Amino acid sequence: MIGEKVRHYQGKNADLKSLKGKIEDYLKGKGFKIQSSPPSPHGTVIQAQKGGFLRSIVTADRALTILIDGEPNNFTVRVGVGRWLQHLGITAVEALLISELFILVDVPETLWNFEVENEVIKNIDSLVG
Repeated sequence: MIGEKVRHYQGKNADLKSLKGKIEDYLKGKGFKIQSSPPSPHGTVIQAQKGGFLRSIVTADRALTILIDGEPNNFTVRVGVGRWLQHLGITAVEALLISELFILVDVPETLWNFEVENEVIKNIDSLVG
């Protein structure tokens, strides 16, 4: 997929629940609207949607989508653009994995996507250590 970022972390003994909260706090601080799925054996999904002028660049039903999956010493974080899913807070990650969690984006979204994904990945790298 264009612009999708995948990071694999080993031996970090990270508190994944705390990492999820810190990512959400970071995105909220950047003006994003946040929603998250409940934790499951397949991970947790965080979606972040930005309002304002970005709505004219990025389709209103799209969101920055982050999937955290694994164990504290061996986990993966995927960041990309996905559809804004209604009621993500009550949707199990297993159901999301059946559908396409991340979607391909067109040129204007790709530019926005690269910038935001790179910024988010740098922040996650610093949070994980």
